Amino acid sequence: MRVIIVGAGQAGLQVALSLRQGGFAGDIALVGDEGRLPYQRPPLSKAYLKEGFGFDRLLFRPESFFAENSIELRLDDAAVWIDRDRRHVHVASGDTLAYDRLVLATGARNRALPIDGATLPNVLMLRGAADAERLRAAMETARRLVVIGGGFIGLEVAASARARGLAVTVLEAGTRLMARVVSPAASAFFLDAHRAMGSEVLLEQKVLRIAGPTKAEAVETAEGRHPADLVLVAAGVAPNDGLARDAGLAVDGGIEVDGFMTTSDPSIFAIGDCAVFESRHASAPVRLESVQNAVDQAKCVAARILGQDVPYDSVPWFWSDQGTFKLQIAGITAGADHVHAVGSPEDGRFVAYCFRGDRLLGIETINRPGEHMAGRKLLASDFHLARADVARDDFDFRAHVARLVAT
Repeated sequence: MRVIIVGAGQAGLQVALSLRQGGFAGDIALVGDEGRLPYQRPPLSKAYLKEGFGFDRLLFRPESFFAENSIELRLDDAAVWIDRDRRHVHVASGDTLAYDRLVLATGARNRALPIDGATLPNVLMLRGAADAERLRAAMETARRLVVIGGGFIGLEVAASARARGLAVTVLEAGTRLMARVVSPAASAFFLDAHRAMGSEVLLEQKVLRIAGPTKAEAVETAEGRHPADLVLVAAGVAPNDGLARDAGLAVDGGIEVDGFMTTSDPSIFAIGDCAVFESRHASAPVRLESVQNAVDQAKCVAARILGQDVPYDSVPWFWSDQGTFKLQIAGITAGADHVHAVGSPEDGRFVAYCFRGDRLLGIETINRPGEHMAGRKLLASDFHLARADVARDDFDFRAHVARLVAT
């Protein structure tokens, strides 16, 4: 059997690793559009910007590992179309790769802003290593950074830039920070935290243009003008589902998959940032952008290829490091109609229990890793947490979960 994996990021690499660890003896080819060995992306907006270490520290495995494990690497050779009838993948170099099973781990791409000035040379985005290298080099001489977008990436870069001494302005179009993924209580915590770091954070900002004849000099909004010698556009991402759509696979806000990560073609799987699936932790089909999701879905697909029918049912979890604050989320808290939150930036610690009705959707914690792990354990179980419990002054969540699990 020959497995072709399109996408050489964490999800794609994990499929290859899990197949070999599971005893798969067939051919594996890992196809990537970057000319780099598979590497970690999360540090790009955090430690890689602040600490100045070399790219090699981000690599998952050295080049020798792939030869030793008979994993064919086809880097800087993007897949361009899929011939499903012949089970062929055509790549940019002109080669044709035959497959018995195909895994699409194509990830996501940054959303561009359709405004004047978005292509000026000191207007950057951050998705891959090359982007991070350009951003890190630009920070060496920049004095004022304007970040367009108050999501994870924008805020992580803002915190990294402040740690390097840059003046930072964050412009968010919505009414609160990270609104797509966290509760209003967590949004308020980070608004206060970033302002305490010294960043200017402005909400409900409609960006009109980036001004400057040859390089960005300011970002103009409906409310004012914000000087900048470096601009980061962090306006969200869109799934890379074009290859699947062109091949006639079912696509709706991402590549649609079932509980085994199988697409509408039984010989093709999709995983990670590009895949849309149903989850008992979400009220509608969901597409998740997280390391946990990428790794666990990859393991699910590898098991399926190895003949083990174990559906994907992992508890979603996420994290974001912003300055001295580590945000960790267990579950999917979007859609909560009741949030019980405790903590503040001054305390340096925070936990929010997010409910819809009487059902616990998830738990958001800041600098409380024990509560985060307890939350993941609780959400993976059949036990329930009552709203009345978390409202008690003497409530100890970790002890409560330990008692439930022990019964």
